[in-house]
This record gives sequence, C-alpha cells and structure tokens, in this order.
Amino acid sequence: MKKIVFISLTLLCLSSCKDVAPSDGKLNVVTTTTMITDLVKTIGGDQIHVQGLMGSGVDPHLYKASEGDVTKLAKANLIFYGGLHLEGKLIEVFEKMKGRNMTTIAVSDALDKSTLIGSENFASNYDPHIWFDVQNWELITNFVVKKLSEANPENANLFETNGKKYIQELEALDIEIREIISTLPEDRRILVTAHDAFNYFGQAYGFQVVGLQGLSTATEAGVQDVQNLANFIIDKKIKAIFVESSVPRRTIEALQAAVTSKNHQVVIGGTLYSDALGNDGTVEGTYIGMFKYNVNTIVNALK
Repeated sequence: MKKIVFISLTLLCLSSCKDVAPSDGKLNVVTTTTMITDLVKTIGGDQIHVQGLMGSGVDPHLYKASEGDVTKLAKANLIFYGGLHLEGKLIEVFEKMKGRNMTTIAVSDALDKSTLIGSENFASNYDPHIWFDVQNWELITNFVVKKLSEANPENANLFETNGKKYIQELEALDIEIREIISTLPEDRRILVTAHDAFNYFGQAYGFQVVGLQGLSTATEAGVQDVQNLANFIIDKKIKAIFVESSVPRRTIEALQAAVTSKNHQVVIGGTLYSDALGNDGTVEGTYIGMFKYNVNTIVNALK
C-alpha cells in the first residue's frame, strides 16, 4: 500500500511541478551520492544550484526517496546519478522521469562498458563503485562538464575551465596515491572490508580485495561466509581489516570475533569511506580528501 501511495505521489509531482527554473535563472541540479554532489559543485561553481539527496554515511544501495526528494527531483533541470543500479531503490523513480522527458544522467555512461568490472551477482551485471579508480573519475569529470555545458551554454567556458583545473588535481592525486602505496610491500596488499566496494581500487592500484558482503549491502553475509573469510585472514596473515562508514560496524566485528575464536588476532585498521564521503567541511568531505584518507588508513594499518 505504501509503495502505491508513493508512486502516485511521484506521478503527481512530475505532473504538477512544471516551473523548474530558479528565480535567478541558474540551473537547478539534483544529485544522488555525495561523490557526485562534490563533483558537480566543483564544476558548476556558483553558476548552478546543487542539491544532494544523500549525505555523509548514507548507503546508496538501500536509500529510498522521501516525499521531499521527489519534489526536488521533479523541480530539477538536470539530475545526475551513479547508474549501474547503484541507487537500486531509486530506479523506478528515474524511469518515470525519463518517460516524462526529464533530464536524468547516469555518470556511469561516461565509461566504456568494456572497462567495467563485471558481476553476475549484481542487478546491472557490473560493479557500480566506479569512483574508486581516479582515472574513471577524470572521464566522468569531462562527461559532467559536457552535460552542464549543453544545458547551460552561456557558462560553458566556466564549466570547462573548472573541469580542466579539477582534472589536474585528480592527476596529481593519482600520482600521490601510487607513491603512498609503493611504501607497502606487495604481499601485504590485501584489503578486507565490509562489502565489495573497492574492486576498482584494487584493479587500479594493485590490491587483492575481499568483501564480507557482496557488491550491494542489501546482501547479508552468512555464518559460512564469515568463517571462510576468517580462515583466509589467518592463512594470509592479514594484520588489519576495515570498517566502512556507510555499513554497520557489526559485520566486521563479527569477522574479527571469528578470527579471535581461532586463536589468531586481527585488528580493525580504521573506517574507510566507501559509498559516501565524510561530513561537509572536513577533508574527507571531498572526493580528493576521501581518497587520500582511505589510502593512508589502509597503508598505515597493513604495514
């Protein structure tokens, strides 16, 4: 019953919220995850209005749109979202908007599907955590610049300038990350986390990545999954495992307890930012700051 009411509300908003232009004439842009919000704000600067639906610590896999979210989406000139079923519970809303000729843009469309990590166990058949390869984010930056410029050509030069500056920062970030990782012996580059969010990171930067849960946090880890991973940690002599800011801590604590029950010790090496950035106003509240923090946390704990 609640779903029927929500869908009816969505249709009503999409039909009635026609006056989408803000009074100052700037683009009204809505974004889903904090990573995308940070990117769009960086490129658009003060020439667009950006409203992010999700905040720090919010899990996009499980996120459901509120009535307020539907109103924001219906009033947007552009909507940027991750795609590849990252925002699984918003797919139906986005499909309804596309059917009404509203501009919804999946940033994953910036990438050639041949470069994506496949997964038969995820709805899109691809791993949606594409932001964990900085070179992917560079391509997505150019894609967002293009889409904003098409929607707001009078500010295209500003968007392009901001995009070029940001790509330079991303290139410097990629170099810095590789230098930090080079201090960690290759046989210690095994990353165990709460769920499989870091496969692109592992592929790009030479880590074996093992998640207790699958690609989506909607998938629960069973007792046997915990025991198997505990045995793997003991066999590989892994020193540290990691909590994620958007996943309940209990999943990794259960894994730690399983290792302890086998007369071995593994520490929780820190909290990583996976599906969401840190709080606004902090270093971890930006994509670049989050990436540096994660890499330093991983390397320091595994050394």
